[in-house]
Formats: sequence, structure tokens, C-alpha cells
Amino acid sequence: MESFSLILAIVVVTALAFDFTNGFHDTANAMATTISTGAMKPKVAVAMSAVLNLVGAFLSVEVANTISKGLVDEAGIRPEVIFAALVGAILWNLLTWLVGLPSSSSHALMGGLIGATIASAGVGAVHGDVLVTKVLIPAIAAPLVAGIAAMLATRLTYSLGKKADGEASRKGYRAGQIASAGLVSLAHGTNDAQKTMGIITLALVAGGTLAPDSDPPMWVILSAGIAIALGTYLGGWRIIRTMGKGLTDLQPQQGFAAQTSAATVILASSHLGFSLSTTHSVSGAVMGAGLGRKGGVVRWSTATRMFVAWGLTLPAAALVGALAEYVTGFGAWGTAVVAVFLVASSAAIWKVSRREIVDHTNVNDTDDAEPAGVVTTAMAAVTPPPAGTPAESVPSFPAQATAERTASTTTTV
Repeated sequence: MESFSLILAIVVVTALAFDFTNGFHDTANAMATTISTGAMKPKVAVAMSAVLNLVGAFLSVEVANTISKGLVDEAGIRPEVIFAALVGAILWNLLTWLVGLPSSSSHALMGGLIGATIASAGVGAVHGDVLVTKVLIPAIAAPLVAGIAAMLATRLTYSLGKKADGEASRKGYRAGQIASAGLVSLAHGTNDAQKTMGIITLALVAGGTLAPDSDPPMWVILSAGIAIALGTYLGGWRIIRTMGKGLTDLQPQQGFAAQTSAATVILASSHLGFSLSTTHSVSGAVMGAGLGRKGGVVRWSTATRMFVAWGLTLPAAALVGALAEYVTGFGAWGTAVVAVFLVASSAAIWKVSRREIVDHTNVNDTDDAEPAGVVTTAMAAVTPPPAGTPAESVPSFPAQATAERTASTTTTV
């Protein structure tokens, strides 16, 4: 085995930096609904999520193996390729965080890796069957499955709670939200922390430090878990606002249904080794929960912007990764140029974000209005009303429901 080279050390540090951005970018997946419904204080919520992300990192290595052994040909990969891939993933994470869009850190990482690998070793070095079966198909299926499950679960909870005391029911569901949010955080650790483990393991194999087909060493598992936990504790407040308030207004019953549905999908995919996007799963569940309540509103303009970001994630990160790999091909000075570009771009994005600060003190503030769309109106017209809602307070016609909901205040960040 060769010694730990400088480029390999740079790759490991950059991978942990990506893991950190993954943490604060995806905190919303676990805690946005819990924070938006008031079930937990914002800082307490992100602290709990950070701890459980760390614990989840130790539960499985199946997803890590999918990335380190399955997605690309290890024989055609150099450490510089991994570095270029991480540059594409980090910059996409930061850009989508800046505009408050919950895009997939997982797909950003895999997009960067695919683009850099193609630039270095050609299209043949990417295993297309793994890409389709374990990345693209889950990307489409996850939000649909989680959304349908959350919509049905929301309807079921309101149906079962019709005769329950309103306030007691809300308190019970808030407690359930805390438990389900913890489950999502645990699931996030088992899925997303492993992606960084996989990329570091791939770099170690490429650099000759590990034998091919090796599992992630314990120090890799520990460092990846700590990095994502620290990022989670920082709190991606812009995306938490969008997920918690920008897509729909959630009641505790809906928050519980959304989180439970998403956690089930994520944990199942981790067990099967699918490199699933937790963002896709949770976003789909939140929209499903919004459609499952009578009078619930999904802000389709925000959802549309989010869908566009999802579609751009893989190709955008791949393009940046390929360009970065091209520059690193000029040698040590090329790698240095890419590193300086990454640091300078990250600093510029952070500086722009300071113009409008979103943190735990204003994450639930709302100030924009968006009318309900045709889909929302149609779904609301056939969905049972919340438990305890007087019959005379429920609009009789979709047009009336639309008019009343148009007046509500919402946020699209």
C-alpha cells in the first residue's frame, strides 16, 4: 500500500467539507415540519437531529458500498477525479441553499462523480445499470411513494381523530412528530452520511491506500458521521423555511404523517443499498400531507422551482465536475486553481447570503401570498375536513375554498 499522499489528504478534507454542507443543507428533511408546527424549538430540534445523524452513520454501510464499488469503475479513477466531483457537489449544495431550495445532496455528489469520471476515463467507466436501478429509478419513485403514503396517512389520522378532543389530539401528534423526526434524522444518517463514506473509500482505493472492494474503515465512518452532525447542528434555516412553510401549511397530524412516511421509505432504501435522496422523499411526503387535509394548500410555484432544481442537479454537478477534472489534468497547479476557485466561490455565496439572514429567530416568518392552484382545489374538495371542524366552516364549493385560501399568508423562499 502507498503512503497517504497530499492529494489524497486534500480529497478527504474536501469530502468532509461536502459532508458538512450535506448536513446543513438537509437538516430541513428531518426537522422542518417539527419546527413549523411548533412541536420543538428550532435550536433544540437541530441539536437532536445532529446527534441522531451521528448515530445513524454507524448503522449500515450498504449505501457507501453502492458508491465506492458500484457506480463507477474503480480502476479508472484517480484521487483528482474524486476531488473534481466534490467541487461540483459542494457548489451545487451552496447555490441551492442560498435560494432556499431543497435539492438533493446525494444527486449532486453522484452527478459530480459521473461528470468527473467521464471527463477522465470516458463514458464506459460509469456503470449505467447501477445508475438506473439504484439512483434514477429511486429518484422518481421515492417522492411518489412517500407522497402517496403521507396523503393516505394524513387522511387516516384525521378520520381516526374525528371524535378526539382537539387540543389533546394536537398535543399527542406533536409528541409523535418529535419521535418521527428523530426517526428521519436516524434514517438520514444511515443514508446520507454513507455517501461521504463511499466517496472517501473510493478515493482511498484510487490512491492505493485501500485494496479494491474494501469496506469503509472505522475512521472514515466516524469522521463522516461527525461532519454531517456538525453541519446539521448549524441548521440550514433557509431550506427549513421553504420545507416547513413554503410548500404547505402543516398541522401536527400532517407533520407526523409526513415524517413517518418519509422515514419508512428512507430506511427501506438504506437497507436495500439504494442511494436515495432524503430530500426527494421528505418533500414528496410534505406535499402528500398537504393534499391529505381538507383545505390544505400546496404552493405549486415553490414546488415547480424545486422540481426544476431536482432535474438540474445531476447534469449541473456533472458539468462542474467535468470542468474541474479537466483543469486538474494540467497537474498540481491545475488542482490548486480548482481548490482556490472552490474556496473563493463558497466565500462569495456566503457573503451574498448575509444580505438577508435567515436563522432560528425568523425561520417561521411568512410574508408572501400564493393562490391555490387547480390541483390543490380539486384535491381539497374531496378530502375529509380536520377533526373538530364545524360543518358550516367548511366551504361548500371549490371556488369558495380557493378564494378563502388565496387570502392566507405563505412563504416562498
